[in-house]
Amino acid sequence: MEEKLERFSLSKSMQPKGILQKVGLIGCGSIGQEIALHVSQKGIEIVFIDLSEELVQASLKSMSDQLDELINKWGMTGSEKKLVMQRITGSTKYEDLQHCDIIIETILSKKPGTSIEERMRVFERVENVVSRDTVITSNTATLMISDLSAALKYPDRSVGMHFLSPVSRINIVEVVRHAGTSDEAFALVKKFCKMIGKKVVECSESPGNISTRMIVSMINEACNLLLEGVSTVTDIDEVMMEATGFEFGPFEMADKYGIDKIHKWMENLYREQGDMRFKPSPIIKRMVRAKMLGRHAGEGFYYWNDGVKKAKPGTIRTLGR
Repeated sequence: MEEKLERFSLSKSMQPKGILQKVGLIGCGSIGQEIALHVSQKGIEIVFIDLSEELVQASLKSMSDQLDELINKWGMTGSEKKLVMQRITGSTKYEDLQHCDIIIETILSKKPGTSIEERMRVFERVENVVSRDTVITSNTATLMISDLSAALKYPDRSVGMHFLSPVSRINIVEVVRHAGTSDEAFALVKKFCKMIGKKVVECSESPGNISTRMIVSMINEACNLLLEGVSTVTDIDEVMMEATGFEFGPFEMADKYGIDKIHKWMENLYREQGDMRFKPSPIIKRMVRAKMLGRHAGEGFYYWNDGVKKAKPGTIRTLGR
């Protein structure tokens, strides 16, 4: 009888535990694209899932355009770009995640509220198609990974993993294990972070971890200074950059993250902690209602045109207009 080639090869079940060859991503908005590009540039295959084929193609084009910018700045060659894009696959089918070793949920919900139910449904759908050893993580900044893991049959496989933007330049990842996270899942996430050149900062489970709590508090205090008439948007930003060495001041930072996203982080933290430091400033609420959502909307605390900021000449009464 003729022998089959498969008998002489290692099947997936025979591969050693802890191997990491493929990463899955749920949602490919701005932060998802940053993660996908960074992981692929480190030589790891990645597949992302989005809601429609149109969104998949739009994300692929956006990532291709970002690499073209790198090429224009002599940061990459055309051949390197081709290799990076070949490692990235987009799909609308969760079944395409079945051979992934780690899944990173990074959906962007525009609905009001915490989006915890939506993320829990994602966790449930992922678990239905991946192997028992696959680790399921969330990039959420303000939700508790233990709450999300309640949707899983095997909550020991879940870990919180918060990337900071810009992913290509910030070399840390906040990693959170809940009470039921297994040592194996936690070790695989730490190994993955090392493979992509990131330092792991282990955080006890707390909404906002380190970075988001500090960023939100600073932006809220900057808004208080603005409301009190202490100084202007541009001067407050300039003082903070000079005094701290930050690349951006609090208002420019809010514009870059997206004021709608900052608003959601603040609401989630205030709901969880009940601390006035996290209660969204009236300015933040007014700007969200006025659709002044920051750089991606063309206007926030600054005007934005092709990524270039311009100071707004008006007063706080008119939100700078």
